[in-house]
Amino acid sequence: MAVSERRGLARGSPAELGQQLVLLLLLGCCCGRIHRLVLTGEKRPNIQLNSFGFYTNGSLEVDLSLLRLGLQETKEKTPLVGFSLTRIQSGSVRSSSTQDPNDCPLQKNSSNPLVLFLINTKDLQVQVRKYGEQKKLFISPGLLPEMPSEPGLPKPEHTVTPKKDSGTSAALDKAKSKPAVSQGDQQGLTGKDKELVLGLGHHNNSYNFSFHVVIGSRAEEGQYSLSFHNCYNLMRGQEQPFDITVMIREKNPEGFLSASEIPLFKLYMVMSACFLAAGIFWVSVLCKNTYNVFKIHWLMAALAFTKSISLLFHSINYYFINSQGHPIEGLAVMHYVTHLLKGALLFITIALIGSGWAFVKYVLSDKEKNIFGIVIPLQVLANVAYIVIESREEGASDYGIWKEILFLVDLICCGAILFPVVWSIRHLQDASGTDGKVAVNLAKLKLFRHYYVMVICYVYFTRIIAILLQVAVPFQWQWLYQLLVEGSTLAFFVLTGYKFQPAGDNPYLQLPQEDEEDVQMEQVMTDSGFREGLSKVNKTASGRELL
Repeated sequence: MAVSERRGLARGSPAELGQQLVLLLLLGCCCGRIHRLVLTGEKRPNIQLNSFGFYTNGSLEVDLSLLRLGLQETKEKTPLVGFSLTRIQSGSVRSSSTQDPNDCPLQKNSSNPLVLFLINTKDLQVQVRKYGEQKKLFISPGLLPEMPSEPGLPKPEHTVTPKKDSGTSAALDKAKSKPAVSQGDQQGLTGKDKELVLGLGHHNNSYNFSFHVVIGSRAEEGQYSLSFHNCYNLMRGQEQPFDITVMIREKNPEGFLSASEIPLFKLYMVMSACFLAAGIFWVSVLCKNTYNVFKIHWLMAALAFTKSISLLFHSINYYFINSQGHPIEGLAVMHYVTHLLKGALLFITIALIGSGWAFVKYVLSDKEKNIFGIVIPLQVLANVAYIVIESREEGASDYGIWKEILFLVDLICCGAILFPVVWSIRHLQDASGTDGKVAVNLAKLKLFRHYYVMVICYVYFTRIIAILLQVAVPFQWQWLYQLLVEGSTLAFFVLTGYKFQPAGDNPYLQLPQEDEEDVQMEQVMTDSGFREGLSKVNKTASGRELL
């Protein structure tokens, strides 16, 4: 289980940063669908813990083993500390991003499906309030037993006795003496009357309790979001630090994967085979056209194989997460390494093709070198952000920051790789009317414009359309986001290979048919009549570089 603490990447020497990156790789191996979040000195009033898509008979277990609050005496009658379990509607964003930051989610009524777990530290009890139509959403104290019960039936109660001090025994007994509303009685109640009282343990100035939720019917299926709230910290300048340790275990009948992640194992396996087949086919094309092959052609082949291996490890990780709740350490490290190499190769290859390197020139301009000086470090930063996001729990303090860094850096890289293509287009436009090689330059210009449109469409589909699709579709179909991303990537690879395949008639690979010396020599030989009966042989790409 992954342990996420309230700490970020410390600044230090390059050697220390390298050690921290290796540590992140190892920590990333431990993340799964069994979560353990540890926060110390936390001051945030609202903490998004996790989001998960449940099918019928899916279960959510929460074990709050430590909650230490630095609270003062207040006159509030309603507890201002607790959990909220919200069912996210399709086509909407999470409620935590749209609500007023000064409003306490624990004090609001809702017509939408919502469950509140209000922690009352005075009476040592947890009040459970259900809102909306949730007749078959079963909530019980304690954790589920390790052995599952018969399918189709609610899981039996397995009560865990909270730890308590001897001085608080009377208060806890008083809380337990209150009649708990049974699950059957809750079904016909509405609003605040839908209450179940759980016991709250008190030990060494900290509180603890546990509960589990079972999805009892298809009407309750959906994407659920679990959050922790400490509304005492809503007032700026008056925040009180608190410590929390919570374990969350989410499971569907088929395993530990969310509803939208269940198809990903097969999806990534199929896409890995597709990229592998594309790479093998590309190598066969290169072997048949040896005299027109450049170094960048082999770089494109390496990219296809790296992408295939990365998807293979990603697929295997999802298989073990589904069966065990966490991936295998070595395979997870290999996935992160291949993902880093794939990301770097992708942007470097696109930028090199756009600049015309190895095809029509061997030296990059200063502007193009600056682009690579920007893209390569940003890709390293983007992959570090990806590893941090994968290794940290969603409720960690720096999770949101690294997620924003990844999104921003990715957009910057996508914009930066367009500059070499634009510069090449401008250069060909200027050269087409001045150097006398209009036909060749116009053919290259047309190809560069096609490539520019391809890059724009690739970025648009994998970054914008895919995100909109993920928001719009129902929770169980959100895997279409990954399908669109991987399908767009495969189409981009295939089209790029087709446009820049090593063929003698490819305008991108043709050298200028004449240079200045050829023009002068042709003029001399024509004037002297020496060329009668002779024909000129054009240069080919094989004369520049043979691989």
